[in-house]
Amino acid sequence: MEQSRAINALEPFLILARSASSPRAAADLVAQATSAPNTYVFAELLQSPNIQALAKTELSPYLRQLELFAWGTWTEYHAEKPRLPRLSEKQQNKLRLLSLLTLAAGSSAPNQPSNAGALSPDAPLSYPTLQSALDLPSPASLESLVTTAIYSSLLTGTLNPATRTVAITSVAPLRDLRPGSVPALLDTVASWSARCDAALADLDAEMEAVRARAAERNGQRRMVNHMLDAAEKEVERRQQTNQGALSGKRTAGEGYDEGDAMDVDDRDSSMPSHGSGKPVRSAKRGGLGFAKRHG
Repeated sequence: MEQSRAINALEPFLILARSASSPRAAADLVAQATSAPNTYVFAELLQSPNIQALAKTELSPYLRQLELFAWGTWTEYHAEKPRLPRLSEKQQNKLRLLSLLTLAAGSSAPNQPSNAGALSPDAPLSYPTLQSALDLPSPASLESLVTTAIYSSLLTGTLNPATRTVAITSVAPLRDLRPGSVPALLDTVASWSARCDAALADLDAEMEAVRARAAERNGQRRMVNHMLDAAEKEVERRQQTNQGALSGKRTAGEGYDEGDAMDVDDRDSSMPSHGSGKPVRSAKRGGLGFAKRHG
């Protein structure tokens, strides 16, 4: 969103650059473009033939000035200040804002031995460090610049006056690439891609391990369920067998009692009675009979 707005803000100056055939017109156009609000990307203007033509004229410092606005920093400008056109207040404020973006992103300046104006990624964004890099006289001026950057959607972050630090959470991609920075950028992207591939491989391995553990648990669950089903069936079978045996015993016991009782009654009623009333063995059946003993 910020990049689109910056490109749209630069569009009128790209149109004017086509007709800025004289060195003075081209130099004035550079001053106007770097002073205008919302212009934060300048690569297309730098590529304009009439602007590039300044390199062969006495107004070549304007071309260098535009390069600093495209990818340079305030520290670089301060080092080259005697050879560059004087900056207006608006231009100074914009170059400081652009330099703040570079510092906040923790980027380095390729092909610059001292990495001028750039902080290492782990360097703290302390008030003294930023004041020195941006040539600001007081903490209040730094806070004002950071607040302007935040409200202009150039970056997001918080100021902490108590610890005198600036915590940056995101930076708008508004700085143009410095010449020669593409190989380093490609290396960074390749490194990032390798880390992503390694992370994805680890995730795939973990997912496979999770699937294997889940399959093992499902197999164990099925085996336990099978064993429980078999045990339940065995219990039911034994219960049915025991119930059948008990039922058979009751039936046999009831038949014996009734039949035997009737047989005993019949035999008792058919046996002869003798005078003594004592039982004597019958000669015919070999059983007992009742006969009266005679002395």
